[in-house]
Amino acid sequence: MAIDETNAHDPRPRAGLKEWTGLAVLALPTLLLALDVTVLHLAVPELSADLDPSGTQTLWIIDIYGFMIAGFLVTMGTLGDRIGRRRLLMTGAAAFGAASAAAAYATSTEMLIAARTLLGIAGATLMPSTLSLISNLFRDPRQRGLAIGLWATMFSVGIALGPVVGGLMLEHFWWGSVFLIGTPIMALLLVTAPFLLPEFRDVRAGRPDLVSVLLSLATMLPVTYGLKELPKHGVEPVPALAAVVGVVAGVLFVRRQRRLADPLLDLRLFRDRAFSGALLSLMISIGAVGGVYLFVTQYLQLVQGMSPLKAGLWLLPAALALVVSSLLAPIAARHVRPAYVIGGSLAAATAGYLLLAQVDARSGLPLLVAGFILVYAGGGPTMALGTELVVGAAPPEKAGAASALGETSTELGVALGVAGLGSVGTAVYREEIASGLPADAPDGVRDTLAGAVAAGAGGDLLDSAREAFTAGLNTTAAVGAALVAAVTVIAVVTLRRVDATGEGDPAGAAEPERITA
Repeated sequence: MAIDETNAHDPRPRAGLKEWTGLAVLALPTLLLALDVTVLHLAVPELSADLDPSGTQTLWIIDIYGFMIAGFLVTMGTLGDRIGRRRLLMTGAAAFGAASAAAAYATSTEMLIAARTLLGIAGATLMPSTLSLISNLFRDPRQRGLAIGLWATMFSVGIALGPVVGGLMLEHFWWGSVFLIGTPIMALLLVTAPFLLPEFRDVRAGRPDLVSVLLSLATMLPVTYGLKELPKHGVEPVPALAAVVGVVAGVLFVRRQRRLADPLLDLRLFRDRAFSGALLSLMISIGAVGGVYLFVTQYLQLVQGMSPLKAGLWLLPAALALVVSSLLAPIAARHVRPAYVIGGSLAAATAGYLLLAQVDARSGLPLLVAGFILVYAGGGPTMALGTELVVGAAPPEKAGAASALGETSTELGVALGVAGLGSVGTAVYREEIASGLPADAPDGVRDTLAGAVAAGAGGDLLDSAREAFTAGLNTTAAVGAALVAAVTVIAVVTLRRVDATGEGDPAGAAEPERITA
């Protein structure tokens, strides 16, 4: 391996066709990760009918993926610095493709959860590698800002395409086909990456601390389990103990990071109000969307009786609104402070959640579509500007760690949103359905609406299940409105001193030494 000194006299050259083509390759994992989230939600009814998971298992199938990504992101970012970012990207792509195939042909709930776990770990190798490689490919500040914006927008495009692609596949194939989308995308990345993406490795990067990695996982896994179980069953010993164990592990993790010379997570970054505010805005706003999205997709299919394709088409206007708002947000932030762009968009999202809280089981479709358009349109600017704000608020030498934290907050937000809000909605369903339920009602009816449909419930019993599910949607949306309203205030207060972006260098991290084979 040798150090490339071809740009010694021009450390920030402008990118050419090869670099922009490389950006298209790096956008593939981002597109896939968004597709993987949305298509799975559409597949839940068919998946439930085939594998018959419990309500808790259904939530694990959905959120273990994002949860494992969040748990391993910082670790994989550090590993990429040591072994090479392109190498880690390609290794993760191969693992993601294999795990996608395993999930597609899962024959049991436990097998699917295990495959989703492996998908999450593989996904954690993709996200930090793509963003760090973009920062290295585009050294000119203007081009780099545009490249990061386009990269972030690809997530919105994936969300827009997900319902349609997933609906088409579910219309003609079995539920496992939605996972096979990842196989050709990862194959394309593996073929093109060696030619379009040069290798980058930071020879000064420290070694990952295994104890810190274990403590981080020991923090998030038990806490999420507690969040999933406590709202449904009240204070019971096992979930309560798990939550306590997670909190204790979190305290130990923080104390260890403060002592280490080269910590896995540099806690000094959180001293910056703009940095912390941007992270919190990302985590809560995206977490609220993740929690509500599950109920919206099931409402369309199980309450309104739509096919997966038709449900996907009804979700398309909201997804397109997300793409448009994501593209317009960086332009608006050139002239208006990001605090007000994000604050205004989150206020619109809050109004959307309040509309969802008024949806009924019989004639609620127009209100649901209108509310979800506002939710998505309001969330776009936070997604588009969030990464740039997080990286820009950190010192240049910490830009790499800051980007990993931004991605971690996003994935952790989705996982906690599905776990927390999903548990709230499920608890409301069970409470509502329990009143007046016949003694001979199938067991699945007591658990979830998907279980009621799979058990063959009909007539008044199915109507009652649909009403109970809609009540869960209403409550979940109301909680989401409260969370997003709170984070609106936090975003305006913490980010108000950040100027309009203009000519800023949001990813101006100190360049690592470039190593080429």
